[in-house]
Amino acid sequence: MTIEHAITALVLISGLSLLAQVISRGTHLPLSSVLVLLGFAAAELIIRAGFDTGLRADNFQSLVFFVFIPVLVFESAYNIDKKALRENIIIILSLAIIALMLCCVIAAVLLYYGIGHAAGFPWLAALIAGALLAATDPVAVVDKLKEMRAPRRLCILLEGESLFNDAAAIVIFSLFLSMAVASANLDNAGEVYSITAVIAEFTTIFFGGAAIGLIFGGVLGLMQRTIQQLLLRGVMSLIVAYGSFLLAEHFMVSGVMSTLLAAMAYSLAGRSVEGEHGSTDKENTYLWNMLAFFANVSVFLIVGAVITLQMFEQRWLAMLIAIAAILIARAVSVYGVLALFSCFKTQKVSLSEQTVMVWGGLRGAVTLALALSLPTSLDYWWTIQSIAFGVVLFSLFVQAPTMGLLSKHLLHGRDQ
Repeated sequence: MTIEHAITALVLISGLSLLAQVISRGTHLPLSSVLVLLGFAAAELIIRAGFDTGLRADNFQSLVFFVFIPVLVFESAYNIDKKALRENIIIILSLAIIALMLCCVIAAVLLYYGIGHAAGFPWLAALIAGALLAATDPVAVVDKLKEMRAPRRLCILLEGESLFNDAAAIVIFSLFLSMAVASANLDNAGEVYSITAVIAEFTTIFFGGAAIGLIFGGVLGLMQRTIQQLLLRGVMSLIVAYGSFLLAEHFMVSGVMSTLLAAMAYSLAGRSVEGEHGSTDKENTYLWNMLAFFANVSVFLIVGAVITLQMFEQRWLAMLIAIAAILIARAVSVYGVLALFSCFKTQKVSLSEQTVMVWGGLRGAVTLALALSLPTSLDYWWTIQSIAFGVVLFSLFVQAPTMGLLSKHLLHGRDQ
């Protein structure tokens, strides 16, 4: 891509984001849903005009993971209420790890038996699909809940779960994908994988990324105390976001988990000297809100641009099975895990809030990026990719638009 193309893309994305805002307010559709429609329409017009959008599965995955994901993760982790997160960390980690694994397994079982084609869609395919569908992206839901002045704790649970959930889902997906690729290379030789080995690998990647991020963010957070200029502090935060991600990926541990912990460590260190640099935190928050908005807009426009009608024509039944499977898996995992906390008064989550969390577990950028990263050498890559698109579109055009009405009904009369 040339500089001219990059500038053109920036102008086009900015223009479409403004148009999407107007349409969203007029139609009351979530902004992300409108962006997908605009992305699809823009891509169709460009193609019909005889031009190539330049978007491919491989460069989309790289763009999302190495450009947009660090921005989105850093912004969420940097701005999240650390005190509220700490107070609810046990529930959040239970949802992000235990509930995610349970959701992945249940969805995989339902997909495997629902599709019912062991040769074309084996167990590993079902587990890969279950892992990528387990990742949640409730940005639109959380924004809506905040507008409605929903209970603050509910917003923290959804935000916190999504932060740690994405990191865990990416690790699990990568493990299952490596097994599938190895099996394909061995011509289905039937290599046996130890559950203990898988758990050990997950622990190493997940917590290894956390350790790198904590150290990296903490060290640079201490260094920022010597920097007076707001511009240089903004540059430092960019180094933290991308440096922690790339460093973790270099050592083959979780880049998402690294950026997440680095953002928190850097944020806490920055706020500890807020008295000396009173506007620093506000300036950094503004910078990252702007970057995250642009990243979100770009992701959903690109999603619309890469959608093809063929996947709906050829894999519509698999999509419907996947939608039902993930709804059931989400409900069982969330209700099941949160039931464990019902006997603790301070940790209890009401049934109405649990229901909002079940329906509000939308699928978005991470699910799509994982689906688009599948190697085409796997016989079932097209099925999994189509399933992912179907579930994400269901999230955007069914779950997200109805969240306001559901939340208003279930949470009516409850304050923050």
